[in-house]
Amino acid sequence: LLVREALKAGLQIDCLPGATALIPALVKSGFPTDRFVFEGFLPHKKGRQTLLKKLAEEDRTIILYESPHRLIKTLEQLIEFFGPDRQVSVSRELTKLHEETRTGTVNEVLEHFKKKDVKGEIVIVIDGKKE
Repeated sequence: LLVREALKAGLQIDCLPGATALIPALVKSGFPTDRFVFEGFLPHKKGRQTLLKKLAEEDRTIILYESPHRLIKTLEQLIEFFGPDRQVSVSRELTKLHEETRTGTVNEVLEHFKKKDVKGEIVIVIDGKKE
């Protein structure tokens, strides 16, 4: 709750990682941290659309890993299955010199990353479905 309010106030959040990038990305997103599901990397082909359809109905915060060369495709698929207005946070290069976190609607985040040459390790955090 504190991180969410700090983000609303325009403050930058830094989070020190442990052994994994998913927790700092989750904290930096400002999305609910009390219940979440970590899916790792999405399947490349077989089962990908089925999993995305299932995840679109998930009410918990969703965390995915993604490679830089598949980020745009994944964000486009999130628009297709989750809708363009679902809130998403993409963190890359956590704790490194070029660390970046972009949070907004899937459409806003997609437009941001379309303009960049994306490199580094990427964590996608998706706000759970609201009723």
